Amino acid sequence: MQRTATTLVIIPTYNERENIESIVDRTLGSAPAADVLIVDDGSPDGTGDLADDLARADERIHVMHRREKGGLGAAYIAGFSWGRARGYELLVEMDADGSHPPERLPALLAAVLADPTGRVGGAIGSRWVTGGSVVNWPLLRRAISRSGSWYARVMLGVPVRDVTAGYRVYRSDLLTEMKLDDVDSRGYCFQIDLTRRAYAAGRVLVEVPIEFREREFGESKMSGRIVVEAMIRVTQWGLARLVSRRGRELSPSSRH
Repeated sequence: MQRTATTLVIIPTYNERENIESIVDRTLGSAPAADVLIVDDGSPDGTGDLADDLARADERIHVMHRREKGGLGAAYIAGFSWGRARGYELLVEMDADGSHPPERLPALLAAVLADPTGRVGGAIGSRWVTGGSVVNWPLLRRAISRSGSWYARVMLGVPVRDVTAGYRVYRSDLLTEMKLDDVDSRGYCFQIDLTRRAYAAGRVLVEVPIEFREREFGESKMSGRIVVEAMIRVTQWGLARLVSRRGRELSPSSRH
């Protein structure tokens, strides 16, 4: 009997050989009806080869090989395109390093499916709502993350407390409405970009508390450049939003 999965978990990888088998096992253990797509950016440590081995052993696992490291946003967009072309209804973003607990995936999926109207376009695994937490983070990094989310929330006018969160579920139709072809954000700025696009489309993202745990193996992909890019982009988007709103207020039609 042929399986027809409706949920696709997309896991981008670059040098995650030490982590990928464990995270895939945990994911399929938590959501056995889902499929997994590993998007490997030409990892020199053999992550792609191991992913192929996993796929040969389990029909729920698929692998996309990209020739070079193109960034988190590009990997997810490629994964979204692959999944939408194959009819998946819910597409999940999940890190390969174990920081996003797969055991919370059923709760994220349920938060989206609980709304029959479709206005809830997705769910976010949130560190900064009641019940959420982070483990193994120094105080400075917590402060940067929380203040960055606050700044983005104010500048963009979105009611999301963890704007940079990377553990997400999206409805396929919302991804279509977001017009992903013109997204060029990289790193964690990509998550902010998709958040603002979701709300611009008139949809809502529900936050579900998670315990975010810093990776145990491998190197973090976070860098100062990623933080700077996010700050610049958020400022640009925020100013454009204010100018647009001011223009609408001053237009003749708004005075009647």
